[in-house]
Amino acid sequence: MRIHGYARVSSKDQNAERQIAALKEFGVQDRDIYTDKISGKSFDRPAYNTMINMLRKGDLLVIQSIDRLGRNYTEIQGQWKHITEEVGADIKVLDMPLLDTRTTGETIDSRFVADLTLQILSYVAQKERESIKVRQAQGIAAAKAKGRVLGRPKATYPDNWKEVYKEWKEGAITAVKAMDKLGLKRCTFYKLVKRYEAQ
Repeated sequence: MRIHGYARVSSKDQNAERQIAALKEFGVQDRDIYTDKISGKSFDRPAYNTMINMLRKGDLLVIQSIDRLGRNYTEIQGQWKHITEEVGADIKVLDMPLLDTRTTGETIDSRFVADLTLQILSYVAQKERESIKVRQAQGIAAAKAKGRVLGRPKATYPDNWKEVYKEWKEGAITAVKAMDKLGLKRCTFYKLVKRYEAQ
């Protein structure tokens, strides 16, 4: 039997350290911890897929919370069923002791409680995700109503833009020299060129 751990954070900026620490504390080895740092919108999770392919009958998958398995009720239920029934591996959810398939198969009562808990938590995970989306949409609508500009501020032309642009276009200076004179990075320089030439 091998113990596998899976951690996921929903963006590149978030840190999975807390989840990883909990997995290690349970006894999962570093080499058996799989981590994805991608949006919950996408179920294309390379580390998760690798881990699923490594799971064998009798292995144990340890996760911090039920929503690591999917972004909605259907996905969570589907992944749970695939792992426990098709692969034949066990699952342990650290923040919900009732969800441990190693102990729930002993009696009909404990199995029923575990199945019910799984369904409720899957439903709650989906509702939580939906309410976050609604709050985000409301926040964006409120900001727009107040006239706030969302996203990155638009790059502005430096004071010496016209003269440096003219020199560059006439071939008197290179693009690198133009960027240096303007104090712009390559990406911003070409973005401004495109906008300027489209006017």
